[in-house]
Amino acid sequence: MATELDELIGFLSSPSPQKEARKSIIEALVNLSQVPKLGEFIIQKGGIEKSMELIGGQVQILNQLLTLLIVNLTQSDLGVKRLLQEADKLEGLYVRKLVRLFSKASEGVEDYYEHVASILVNVTQRESGRRLILDPKKGLLKQILPHSDSTSLVRRKGVISTVRNCCFEAENELASILSVSQYLWPALLLPLAGKQIFRKEDTSKMPLELANPLSHERESEGESCIRIEAAEALYLIARHEGGRKALWSVNGPRILQIGYEDEEDHEVMEAYERLGSLLVNEGIVHES
Repeated sequence: MATELDELIGFLSSPSPQKEARKSIIEALVNLSQVPKLGEFIIQKGGIEKSMELIGGQVQILNQLLTLLIVNLTQSDLGVKRLLQEADKLEGLYVRKLVRLFSKASEGVEDYYEHVASILVNVTQRESGRRLILDPKKGLLKQILPHSDSTSLVRRKGVISTVRNCCFEAENELASILSVSQYLWPALLLPLAGKQIFRKEDTSKMPLELANPLSHERESEGESCIRIEAAEALYLIARHEGGRKALWSVNGPRILQIGYEDEEDHEVMEAYERLGSLLVNEGIVHES
């Protein structure tokens, strides 16, 4: 098997294979990489590097398959390290390329880069990955957050999971997280807002990016896993005084209160309640 894999990986970046041949090679690697030991072998033989050389080419179906291959290879810590290019002078370049492709892709019938969201989830399970995404100079979080309201479930779930992972750095990186508040609060609060139209007395205390959507009829977020992870991200932010103050400044607790009234899923309700327990005492201070 090792010899066959070696040949497949070699053909991956060979200039000779035609489109259909290369497509078959990548499909085989996608399937094989689901087996952890084989995935590790592909990584050690340069699978990440070869995939990143090819991705972004003109043949979109190959880009889609390469994205799926990288999703599989970054299930392991070694794969994430390779993608992050740790200890390399080009550290972070691969991730920046993926975020650029993810952000610029058009969401049509075929969304060839939607699974980049899953790669970002894998990357941000590692501290160095979270710090890369949160680096204000690179602006990656700002590029990712607008896709939280995508029609693609893969994108929405991946973005919220990535943000949640990044919020584990809130103790040291709260300023970086809050620096993109214009995109952060809609991404985390709108999935938890339910479907009621908010009264003007509530929306008048919110920034426009929250007040506008909450003033009209809208579809509520139907995926409970997204609502739970949004609440968990807010909890990680609200554990810190600066985070709680920022949440109150956009009338966040009122949004959560109204959303909780609409919620029917018990696990999501527990996530609301856990978050709410951090805001109760703070609310007494604000009301006084």
